[in-house]
Amino acid sequence: MPAVSAERLTGAGDWVVICDHASNRIPARYAGLGLSEEARASHAAWDPGAAEVTRRLSASIDAPCVLSNVSRLVVDCNRAPDAPDIMRGQSEIYDIPANRTLDQAGRDERMRTAYDPFHTRLSEVIAARPRTPSLIAVHSFTPVYNGITRPWEIGVLFDADRRLADHMLTRLRARGDLNVGENEPYAPSDGVYWTLDRHGTRSGLPTVMIEIRNDLISTEADCTRWARILMEAIEGWTP
Repeated sequence: MPAVSAERLTGAGDWVVICDHASNRIPARYAGLGLSEEARASHAAWDPGAAEVTRRLSASIDAPCVLSNVSRLVVDCNRAPDAPDIMRGQSEIYDIPANRTLDQAGRDERMRTAYDPFHTRLSEVIAARPRTPSLIAVHSFTPVYNGITRPWEIGVLFDADRRLADHMLTRLRARGDLNVGENEPYAPSDGVYWTLDRHGTRSGLPTVMIEIRNDLISTEADCTRWARILMEAIEGWTP
């Protein structure tokens, strides 16, 4: 399987949908990073449900989507190259033994074979759009983190340019049936906005990052519902 998938490339929508934590796949050459099955299946390794929502949203708005096919425990595509947690030795409650002993040659290999292909392909997809696109990145988060319950069902994250985020926040809150976080449960100050910053903000493209609580997207029906919610939230948006 390639490190990155790019789908619906001929879509007419003025969007690119991104999922940089789409998969928990650990290529065989990394011998599972020394992790248990539980750790490889956990949120530490990926964003459960995010890929399914991404693909459904991409279909509903007829826009390309770009997804990473490698676990963030191999290399986190949503981190700056020099970020200390790009190949973390511990994630949440799990130790990642192979990352604790990783030398520079090993780090370079992961960047070359998993990280760089994702960002190169995303750049190509954005550049190929016939009109300037807006970027929306889809993630999921855990209901409880470090013993703290998170009340939000969806979070809308943004940096200095909040035009698209404000549009979505207004429409999501107008529903009256969702607990919507504003730069919650994360914010760009946590280092989680790298992909959107690199490919969108620096070029003046509108960007927004969406976090959906992962217990709400555990079935196909759930993912279809949330893709529809996102579609309705971006409806009417014009840069």
